[in-house]
Amino acid sequence: MFLEQLQVGPLETNCYIVADEKSRIAAIIDPGGEADKIINAVNEAELDVKYIFLTHGHGDHIAALKEVRDATGAAIVIHEEDAHMLSSAESNLSFLLGEGFVQPAADIKLKCNEEFHLGDLVLKIIHTPGHTPGGISIQVDNVVFTGDALFAGSIGRTDFPGGSYDKLISSIQEKLLVLADDTKIYPGHGEPSTVGYEKKMNPFLR
Repeated sequence: MFLEQLQVGPLETNCYIVADEKSRIAAIIDPGGEADKIINAVNEAELDVKYIFLTHGHGDHIAALKEVRDATGAAIVIHEEDAHMLSSAESNLSFLLGEGFVQPAADIKLKCNEEFHLGDLVLKIIHTPGHTPGGISIQVDNVVFTGDALFAGSIGRTDFPGGSYDKLISSIQEKLLVLADDTKIYPGHGEPSTVGYEKKMNPFLR
């Protein structure tokens, strides 16, 4: 698996580029800003981007969506419960970053635990609400991209509109911590971790 992590935007959002090594078919996860940086990384790796996955609809994860979509022609994918956030600066909280913005509508609205294929790679969608109602995590082999649900040593905020502490804890405990201990966690902000480490050391999960 090809995997590149880029820190983008004023909140240093982790944007990930995932691809099948053989076919070079790729997906971008959370284009949160600095479109040129993302597009250049795709071009340098000679990737064919088929999907842009949004782990949730907050502005710091979608800021470069239009530019990246226009450059790649990729389909925009978000959970149906967060899809409305793309068209509302109030809902996506982009006004907190300065000037509010809206983004193109989703091409694919997720409902359950769909799977997507990038060549031989299988991306499994895990609905992990709590930070937002439509928050998702994405599992690929022994890696899981957790968006703003689970961080190294912390968990996502639940004080934004639509947030729920109880739902977030349930999502983490019942859907993420049940993965193998050696599963690598790549969060929406900060450093990577593992499921086993977070089980033992995350103070919010004790």
